[in-house]
Amino acid sequence: MDSLLDALQEGRLIELPDSDKEHSLRFLAHILEAIPSLPTGTDIAGRIITKEVSTKTALGKGWACPDARVPFNEDLICVVGWSPTGIDYGTPDGLPVRIIAMYLVPENQRSNYLREVSLLAKALAIYPGLDNLNAAVELNDVREHLLDLISSTKGSVGPDSRARMIQLQARPSVVETPVYNLANLVVEPVTIIISTGMKPVVLAHDRQLVDVLDSSTGLAEGITTQGMFQHGEWRIVKRREASFQADRVLFDCLAIKAA
Repeated sequence: MDSLLDALQEGRLIELPDSDKEHSLRFLAHILEAIPSLPTGTDIAGRIITKEVSTKTALGKGWACPDARVPFNEDLICVVGWSPTGIDYGTPDGLPVRIIAMYLVPENQRSNYLREVSLLAKALAIYPGLDNLNAAVELNDVREHLLDLISSTKGSVGPDSRARMIQLQARPSVVETPVYNLANLVVEPVTIIISTGMKPVVLAHDRQLVDVLDSSTGLAEGITTQGMFQHGEWRIVKRREASFQADRVLFDCLAIKAA
């Protein structure tokens, strides 16, 4: 379960914006699409949604592991989404999905992906703290339970575990700061206010990001119709929205770029 551990240690555990299945899958896929080594124009969201129609990716016990297979050579990459309320995912056991571990699977990593998901399924079957994980209400608690799942089952599910899996004594907390560490990605929270006949209002800590979005075209259309907008090195991904008077809509977003 190396890729899952990498995701936790590198900050790729993110609270999902709502309980809609397709929206959650697209949200995580747009984050993977921002990885610099990914071939330009690769539609991860489209691949994920298309595959989900024909192949159910739920593991049961509140987990799902969708994947997008891409014809290039790179490391296996995972991003993890947590739903506080659970997602109606059409699971075999009827339980809502709270954890979506989404994988980007390069051509040279297919066997490693299958092996990792197999080990994860075995770990979920024997992990005694699963009820505590499903009952968690804070992102930091979810991270602690996931690290515990890996460390407590590593000796039982197979030799996959690396020595560093046990080095969890100094587990850093999830800290709410303007910039999140997503390995080689920089992620900034950004708020965008959109109204008919009005130029989008961009609110962010990064002045360069504000300047870039203020000078861009198509921001309002991209966020409202596709849930994301790409401009240069920045990818803007919608998390949630709220409507106000005068047809104004506030979009809570993440802005992602290579570090």
